[in-house]
Amino acid sequence: MSTSLETKDSDRWIPFLKRVPLFRPLCETDLRILAGDFRPCAYKKGEVVFRQDDTENSLYLIFEGQVRIYKLSPSGDETSINIFAAGDIIGEFAAIDGQPRSATAITLRRCILLKMAGDQMLQRMRAMPDLAISMARLLVTKVRWTAEYAETIARYDAAGRLLHILLQYNQQFGQEKEKGKRYELDLGLNQADLATLVGARREWVNRILRDWQQRGLILFEKDKLFILDLPRVIEEHDSRLEANTHLI
Repeated sequence: MSTSLETKDSDRWIPFLKRVPLFRPLCETDLRILAGDFRPCAYKKGEVVFRQDDTENSLYLIFEGQVRIYKLSPSGDETSINIFAAGDIIGEFAAIDGQPRSATAITLRRCILLKMAGDQMLQRMRAMPDLAISMARLLVTKVRWTAEYAETIARYDAAGRLLHILLQYNQQFGQEKEKGKRYELDLGLNQADLATLVGARREWVNRILRDWQQRGLILFEKDKLFILDLPRVIEEHDSRLEANTHLI
């Protein structure tokens, strides 16, 4: 269960809000108003922020940590949708359309999230045109990401999809260890979680990770991924696209 944090000085969030793309176009006055609307909550690793089909409609701004979004099939199987980190907004769909949650959000590590009631955000969007336009742009960005993800499903085999996603996350979260070659990717995901990213079984992910390690491409150790040779990983990624294209 989340823990509410003391909020004696809501202005402490303003410098952070200025760095968040959603709020970047807003003036100081509007930022001060929004800072007063957010309620900070702390979550432990592995806590559910909201569940698929919940009717509660708050949205959340990630101040610290990472959150995985996933959908559950009727049989209970998970399909991971995306991973979000500091500066990202989650839960805005339900806040805007008032419909039940379309997915579940779970923390991958200790998190601090800034929570705002969905009705409150709608009220602010009506009063702040720049905020409404910025929210529209955020939604378009997520739609574009979804379209690209759908394309990877059509164009790649499962190994290619996993490589594609890992390369995307490396751009977002990767820590460079050797310029242009070695990177550390700490997503807080185990092999079962990785399998949900591409609709595969954990056993398959285990086999493909062993193969990549033997070939000096990617190492998976203690829930961390290490890209050992980025140019060769990109080459492997592109070769799988080419091979799949020939089969169409």
